[in-house]
Parts: sequence; C-alpha cells; structure tokens
Amino acid sequence: MSIGAIDTSRIEAMVAQLKTAAARASPASANPISDSALQTRQVTGVADFQSILKTSLDQVNQVQLQSQQLAQRFEMGDSTVSLSDAMISLQKSSIALQQTIQVRNKLVSAYQEIMAMGV
Repeated sequence: MSIGAIDTSRIEAMVAQLKTAAARASPASANPISDSALQTRQVTGVADFQSILKTSLDQVNQVQLQSQQLAQRFEMGDSTVSLSDAMISLQKSSIALQQTIQVRNKLVSAYQEIMAMGV
C-alpha cells in the first residue's frame, strides 16, 4: 500500500526487522545454559566480545557508507532512488551511530568504575 509517495510496505518491513533484532538481543534467560556451556563462554569471552564489537562497528560503518551513497545518488538525480528511500537510509545510519555512541559511553563508564574500585 502506498500513501502519497511513501511506500508503507517498506516501513512495515523495517518494523519487522527491528522486532527481529530486538528478539535476538533479548536476555539469555529465555534459553537456559548449562554450567559447562557457561564456563566455555567465559573462557572465550574476551575473543567473543572483541569480534562482536568489531563486527558491530563494521556494520555501522557499512550502513553509513550505504546511506551516503544512496543520498549521493538521489542528489545526482538517479530516478531509481526516491526521497523516502534516501531519508529512511539516512535515519537508519543516524540511529546506528547513536546506538554505537551510547554503547561506547556505557563501556567508558564501566571502565571508569572498575578503575575507581579499591584493590
């Protein structure tokens, strides 16, 4: 369904993607983990955190680059790119960057708390 120049099916698809991402990010309490699996995760936790952080930063970078390219294509008059597509892409990249900044702030805060602890 299209309202004016906005394709609502794309918005509905984006909402479905957000719900799927939220379901994946839900706490692990829904999936009980055995003690041995927990110990294995703790041993490999450093490498997992590093790889997850790098992957997340790469994904944010990719979203930023894609939105920039889409905006440039729209500015150059590419008829295959609509204004709504460009604006949605720019908003996605903005939200991804804001999320990354918030995660960074939480990590810095946690680091400062750990450094302030007495030994």
